[in-house]
Amino acid sequence: MAIPINFEELVSGSVVESSRIEAKEDFNPERVVHTICAFANDIDNIGGGYVLIGIAEKNTLLQLPPKGISREQVDSVLKRLFQLCRGIEPHYEPIVEPRQVAEGRYVIVIWCPGGQGRPYKAYKNVYKKGSTERLYYIRKMASTTVATPEEERELYYVSSTIPFDDQANLAASPSDLSLALMRDHLKEIGSSLYEQSEHATLEELADDLQLLSGPPEGLRPRNVGILMFSDHIHTYFRYARIEVVDLPDPTGQNMMEKTFTGPIQRQLRDALAYIKNYMLESKTVKFADRAESQTVFNYPYAAVEEILSNAVYHRSYQVSEPITVRKTPDVLEITSYPGFDRSIKDSDIQARNIRGRIYRNRRIGDFLKELHLIEGRNTGFPTTFRALADNGSPMPDFQMDENRDYLSVTLHVHPAFQPRESRRDAGRRDLEQQILDVLSERPVLISELARLLGYKGITKRLRTTVDAMLSAGTLKFVRDGSRNRISRP
Repeated sequence: MAIPINFEELVSGSVVESSRIEAKEDFNPERVVHTICAFANDIDNIGGGYVLIGIAEKNTLLQLPPKGISREQVDSVLKRLFQLCRGIEPHYEPIVEPRQVAEGRYVIVIWCPGGQGRPYKAYKNVYKKGSTERLYYIRKMASTTVATPEEERELYYVSSTIPFDDQANLAASPSDLSLALMRDHLKEIGSSLYEQSEHATLEELADDLQLLSGPPEGLRPRNVGILMFSDHIHTYFRYARIEVVDLPDPTGQNMMEKTFTGPIQRQLRDALAYIKNYMLESKTVKFADRAESQTVFNYPYAAVEEILSNAVYHRSYQVSEPITVRKTPDVLEITSYPGFDRSIKDSDIQARNIRGRIYRNRRIGDFLKELHLIEGRNTGFPTTFRALADNGSPMPDFQMDENRDYLSVTLHVHPAFQPRESRRDAGRRDLEQQILDVLSERPVLISELARLLGYKGITKRLRTTVDAMLSAGTLKFVRDGSRNRISRP
């Protein structure tokens, strides 16, 4: 069976983090089965990992090009792998593909997604006949290790809930998936499975992509399949959409709204293209202290891209609220539900050290990484901060309620794009200050106020300004017999 990922990108480390790859120049049965077990346990919910046999590794770096193993070794390794995996409890089978890398030389790629039946145990000693001791294995950083008693408890805790995107959607059927969308994905990422899928049935290809769950007589698509490879996404996830609102005026005049629907990767791409083309602006500015001018943006695209991509990746698709992007003359705000995971402390957020340990949608993350829509490795917000700093923009604000039910990330417009005060607003503020100055001593009638300001009578502009100041509380009425005089508060 082919692996649904581009092999070259896998070994280059551009799609999958190095901590999720274990490479072995030669086949070490015990080490390999322990690592398969650890990836299947997926204690951090990051999507399991890959074991590569036939590639040397030095200081976590793959030694390329791979030397590979011979065709004869491939057959014996596959047979031994089958036997070893039967010793994993409960039963777990990884996806295995021999990949030819040179004439007569192969790399065996073992894909180990997080298992549905975790936690898993594997034999401690695979060489000793009659051995019965099985242990829980987990990944810590880039190493496979035996779980401590505390880690075993944590493993049972995370295993009690399968990430929502990897759960079966009991209301849907495999026919809700789109064969064309699945094949388009494989073609885009350059997977060798694309050519093989030409004559595959919908269920065969969905099974290869690990998008189905359940027994043969009751197969159901997983939520990630509906969200990314279905034309009927809103039948099951009504609010899985991105809403973009441009408010050039606080009154709502000339407001522009755009809603993006369909598979979530399409939503993300279309929304980013719209924001880039219609909401982002550039300007060349000059500085007094240097000869070179600089082109700056109201909001740097790289920052917007990272924040919106993270919102699509980390949002809860069980919450009936869309992702919203709201732009005003001063700010661009991206809101999603819920907020940061509790593993990220408030102090870390304030220090802008935002590194999540628990991933809400491990399968969605893997697919988005393959499409280069996200990078992973907790690089999203560092990329955002760097893009803002390079553009000369203020750092973002993060708002959440006490329960972290939502997250709003606010980007402030570059100072060069701050809305300039209109002449009317400036004149109104000047008049308000003049009124306050002449009222410094005593309350006066509005007719007296007009004369003090040099007017021949009460003008419409004066009356409107006084009424606005009374409403705002910057002026007050003082009763004098039957007449109202105007005074400072």
